[in-house]
Amino acid sequence: MTDPRYVYAVCRPWDTPLQAELGGVAGAPPKRLRHGPLVAVVSVVPARDFAPGPLRDRLADPAWRNALTRAHEAVVGALTTVTTPLPLRPATVFPDDSAVRVMLEDGGERLQEALAALDGHVEWGVTVTGGPPPGGAEESGEGLGRRLHTDLSAMAARSRSLAPGDSGVPRAAPATRGGEPSGTGLPSGGGEPFGGGEPVLLNAAYLVHRSLSEEFVEHVERFRERCPGAVVSLNGPWAPYSFAPAPYGSG
Repeated sequence: MTDPRYVYAVCRPWDTPLQAELGGVAGAPPKRLRHGPLVAVVSVVPARDFAPGPLRDRLADPAWRNALTRAHEAVVGALTTVTTPLPLRPATVFPDDSAVRVMLEDGGERLQEALAALDGHVEWGVTVTGGPPPGGAEESGEGLGRRLHTDLSAMAARSRSLAPGDSGVPRAAPATRGGEPSGTGLPSGGGEPFGGGEPVLLNAAYLVHRSLSEEFVEHVERFRERCPGAVVSLNGPWAPYSFAPAPYGSG
């Protein structure tokens, strides 16, 4: 049996070498598989764990699935330092190199459009929780959250409001049959759960150009200083998981 190909992301070709010490899922180093104007970043993974049946069983183990997600995100994060990747959902697996090439060929136009839209951008996540602002402020907590979202959206190429319990990061997919990935709804990492019963004033992901990231972060920090009663969480920069088109990402 041919060992499957685990696919982390699709990118445009780039010249910078991958980190020599970068380990991938199952300890398998990632490599580039080029097809026309696109590159898939893949690892060869053992069929005993990543064939469709074994992978479904493995994903039922939280420790194994968390280790897979961490390895997946480490590779995508490394790619973010050298290019703009279109991240695929964790546990996207194809039977062999030919099936990966078919995916790149069949989805080529859509993948290139997505990469063009994401080029030079990173994802930031912002959550704000808390009670009413202290000191009898005229604006409600909900109003403050809406205003911050409006301000941040003005800096972002795109924004995505999320449900309170949704971190906005990718959902995993199991191994494939015939090169067609399918989703399991497995949560990935990257976001913190909400707790304590505090109202959620804002939970959103923002696609921000790298050149505006410093301004974006400073704006969130100023909001935190102005609203000491709120708990403000800023996460990123990440690869644009939330803005990758379905079925590739979580957007």
